[in-house]
Amino acid sequence: MLLDITTPALLFPAITLLLLAYTNRFLAIATLIRNLHKQHLNDRDHTIIIHQIKNLRIRLNMIRYMQAFGILSFFLVVLCMFMLFERLPEVASYLFAASLMALLISLGISLIETHISTQALNLELSDMEEK
Repeated sequence: MLLDITTPALLFPAITLLLLAYTNRFLAIATLIRNLHKQHLNDRDHTIIIHQIKNLRIRLNMIRYMQAFGILSFFLVVLCMFMLFERLPEVASYLFAASLMALLISLGISLIETHISTQALNLELSDMEEK
């Protein structure tokens, strides 16, 4: 596959926006964790809070991996562009493919995290329905 500099450059805005979205998710979860921590200190027997905390811990770890693979993808695409400047198109092709795989893994983890997030909201809704 013959790459020119514009092909990997197309990933720059996509990866940047993706990392921004992941950071926003992280900040939202951090706020939730802080609020749940306060609730947990006031009401230690509330089982719904304990389930939510476990859920948020899983999601927090997933977001860390999403960010890591997103950053790896960004790093590899920059390295790909550098290899194109160094006139090493075969190495650049492999780096570009690796960058796409890292991005795909990041998106896959994001899909799973979104599913878990939905389950957490359903848990919250079921608690309100019981009352």
